[in-house]
Amino acid sequence: METDQTSLSQQRSLLLMDKDSAKAVIEAALFSCGDPVEKVRLEAMLETDPATLEDLLSELEKDYNRKRRGIRLIRLDDKVQLVTKPECYPSLIKLLKTPGKQVLSDALLETLSVVAYRQPVTRLEVEHVRGVNSDKAIAKLVEFNLVQEVGRRNDAPGRPLLFGTTDEFLRAFGVSSTEDLPVPEAGQIAVFREEAEQEADSELREGNTTVGI
Repeated sequence: METDQTSLSQQRSLLLMDKDSAKAVIEAALFSCGDPVEKVRLEAMLETDPATLEDLLSELEKDYNRKRRGIRLIRLDDKVQLVTKPECYPSLIKLLKTPGKQVLSDALLETLSVVAYRQPVTRLEVEHVRGVNSDKAIAKLVEFNLVQEVGRRNDAPGRPLLFGTTDEFLRAFGVSSTEDLPVPEAGQIAVFREEAEQEADSELREGNTTVGI
């Protein structure tokens, strides 16, 4: 009985605004927040159900894709966000006078790949795959907001930190969920190890050169 009353309340709430008005409210909310917003929060705001919200979001996506707009709607697991279309970046960089996107080195990409495919993962587990110390790489990825601390491994000595990817990672790589990531090629881990060892050897040689000076 309570469920029926809730459903009727949601229907009455939606009747008070037409579909375009509801989409406008969603757009305003996402624009105001800036960061990804959980869909359950949008449902609560509109007093509607998941299916109805999904219809409204799908229509918004079509609106942005169909028209020559500078923004688009993206999905990040159970969240949605309004972001700038990539083709607008060059003009925005000129306006804001900020540098372009940070380019990740091979070492950072390797570390990020290990975290993305094995998360939640500890620093030692990343180093086991790469074969070299990964403190600096993980710290840099955290600084770039691509990786974050997601908890601790309680079944390991010292309860080491666990790392996972962020919403920014999903947005930067254009996927809605880590489940949408491409399947890694066979032998990729071996490639990671080889390149990481080359990186470590290079850093060691540079260190020796500096000491010699």
